[in-house]
Amino acid sequence: MSDERWVWGWGLVTTTDEGAVLDTWFPEPVIGRLPLGLDPAIAPENLDRLAVPDERRRVRVDVVAVESDLDAAPSSTPDAYLRLHALSHRLVRPNEVNLDGVFGHLPNVAWTNAGPMHPEDAARLRPELARDGIQIQGLDKFPRLLDYVVPEGVRIADASRVRLGAYLSPGTTVMHEGFVNYNAGTLGASMVEGRVSQGVVVGDGSDIGGGASIMGTLSGGGQHRVSIGARTLLGANAGVGISLGDDCVVEAGLYVTAGSKIVLVDEAPRADGSRPTVKGAELSGVPGILFRRNSLTGAVEAVRRAGAGVTLNEALHA
Repeated sequence: MSDERWVWGWGLVTTTDEGAVLDTWFPEPVIGRLPLGLDPAIAPENLDRLAVPDERRRVRVDVVAVESDLDAAPSSTPDAYLRLHALSHRLVRPNEVNLDGVFGHLPNVAWTNAGPMHPEDAARLRPELARDGIQIQGLDKFPRLLDYVVPEGVRIADASRVRLGAYLSPGTTVMHEGFVNYNAGTLGASMVEGRVSQGVVVGDGSDIGGGASIMGTLSGGGQHRVSIGARTLLGANAGVGISLGDDCVVEAGLYVTAGSKIVLVDEAPRADGSRPTVKGAELSGVPGILFRRNSLTGAVEAVRRAGAGVTLNEALHA
């Protein structure tokens, strides 16, 4: 097996007083195997000095060296966190990492402005936490991306809207109502004002409009991993359950799924004057299409369009 299908790194693991692992932070993960002769007992000085307990949160912090086989399923909480870090550090792209069973290795955590806590400890110690200015910001299996990784060259207006494990390419802007899940993201400079679900990738120069939704595979979304091509616009409050090719446009407010009946406006009419109709799945990934709703009949239509799709504001995404 190629060493390029492995990732390793030094990390700081947070554990409760009872021994429950809450998270692991890897500041500089590296593609490859653990170096031969590396002694996990001899930690880097910059991490060793941070490995101190926090009695306020009832946790201790230890230095660990972890490696992950990216083709095998996660085997522990630190292993799962290393994979998420590899994605957010852009060492691997979405859908290139085995994340089977990842939820079983990610405990539900009370995320505070002082770090992770066990939910039961957070509830029990609430008066003391409030006295010390410690606030619970979320209760979830996944932390915020920016609490662990600050990707170079991106803008994230609201830290709570992007999870660790998101892959954001330089030039990407995630606006206040945009959302990017783990194992999802952008492959170039893109505008994200809607929801990018798990497993979804958005191509260079594309715009996910305000309130727009891209169907994922976590909860009833089927097996198809949706991708959005380059220079493609998903209009405000629109949505897709199929992939979009390069230079496509989905009209604002229109949701196109694999089962949507779509009229092919550019095809020759039948003998009765009607146009051919296909399911949305047959147009999945096809470039250069405008998806719109006929304002008179209500029918969803596909129209061929020439030339490049949307053009982002270069200054905004520089």
